[in-house]
Amino acid sequence: MLRRRVIPCLDVANGRVVKGTRFVDLVDEGDPPELAERYAAEGADELVFLDIGAAPEGRGTLLDIVERTARRAFIPLTVGGGVRSVEDMRDVLRAGADKVSLNTAAVADPGLISACAARFGRQAVVVAIDARRRPDGQGWEVVVKGGREATALEAVDWAERTVALGAGELLVTSMDRDGTRSGFDTELLRAISSRVEVAVIASGGAAGPLDFVAAVREGGADAVLAASIFHRRIHSIAAVKQAMADAGLPVRVVPEAAA
Repeated sequence: MLRRRVIPCLDVANGRVVKGTRFVDLVDEGDPPELAERYAAEGADELVFLDIGAAPEGRGTLLDIVERTARRAFIPLTVGGGVRSVEDMRDVLRAGADKVSLNTAAVADPGLISACAARFGRQAVVVAIDARRRPDGQGWEVVVKGGREATALEAVDWAERTVALGAGELLVTSMDRDGTRSGFDTELLRAISSRVEVAVIASGGAAGPLDFVAAVREGGADAVLAASIFHRRIHSIAAVKQAMADAGLPVRVVPEAAA
């Protein structure tokens, strides 16, 4: 069985890591390169860097900050925000990313997923899906532009389509749970993970180590992502991994980090 990954997330705005609740009320959490270095030392399996202002502001990714972050953390780095073309993806990879996350631009132009996968391989293409429960309770709607704009897309259908187009991994964030520390939306995760054959990263709502276990066991996630509980040292990566190991889930234990 493949090891389950624990991934800290760096949401970046104006060059700083920030964190809010349901994508608003952002609070400064620190410097991206410094946090990246800390998380690599503490046993993170990967990092996700999301330039959350790029899509709403209509600009490209902050490549200088990506480059500085990549130089400080020698673990896989996924970067998202502001990638609208194959050339943009090339530039982000050149800046040090191992994978690139597509979200708003993929909704606007689904062919971008196929074009990027054809050029760089589907293993380098992550599609981020920000989803919230529909008002009628029937499924989840996809939202874009940092949670500012709803679409007509149903999240599970969109997940299946992105994989068919070439996505090698899905980053699924529950807007309803984001920053609330109320646990991952395992129903959303299971709905998607049961319909696709690529890895699903769970995001939105982590409160403690047992939530990570539930995301894998109940939600079918292959990796679990969190931000504020790591930024604020509420829980350590080592503690999360220990809980996952105790639950019988395969993880990469780093002795130095667990000490």
